[in-house]
Amino acid sequence: MSRRPARASDAQPTGDAAAEPVGSPGRILTVPNLISFVRLLGVPLFLYLLLVAEQEVTAVVVLAVGSLSDWVDGFVARRLGQVSRLGELLDPVADRLYILATLVALTVRDVVPWQFTVALLARDVLMTANLAVLRRYGYRPPPVHYLGKTATFVLLAAFPVLLLAAAVPGAAAVAGAVGWGLALWGLGLYWLAGGLYLIQTARLVRARFARAEVG
Repeated sequence: MSRRPARASDAQPTGDAAAEPVGSPGRILTVPNLISFVRLLGVPLFLYLLLVAEQEVTAVVVLAVGSLSDWVDGFVARRLGQVSRLGELLDPVADRLYILATLVALTVRDVVPWQFTVALLARDVLMTANLAVLRRYGYRPPPVHYLGKTATFVLLAAFPVLLLAAAVPGAAAVAGAVGWGLALWGLGLYWLAGGLYLIQTARLVRARFARAEVG
């Protein structure tokens, strides 16, 4: 997992000349990668518990553990010196799957309104187009910005609280207020981070055109 701010100079062109990530990029069987794989397995388990078995409290526990492990795998990778290219790819994939699966499930169960879901998914659609532009000009995806990681962490913290508010009536007042406070804060940070990625891409594209004109 990357834990440093992304700058325009950080995005590297693809190909043999591209810089390799710090650590052991070729390693697969590492402790943080195992944690990420377990996180991925938690996605279908959460969906089954919530939508099929209707075990809402158990689903809250699975979602909370999956959300917490987003921080754990990065911490373990740094402490054990097991940063890998696979881990850097798995971590955002697991984050996106958790967010997408949770949004769909909570929207189906009427825990969150569809407008909130559309607002989050629209940002991801925009970022997908942004990555396509980067690849068009020969750049890898930029390192994850700390603001984006903060937004993801806040959203993943909000979802279990919102589900808890729906599953336990006695906790609805407090958990609902806390959950929606986190959710709206996370949504704002999510879009702000997206804006920074767009600015970074615009700078890279302009720099590429400037070099082409000089050449």
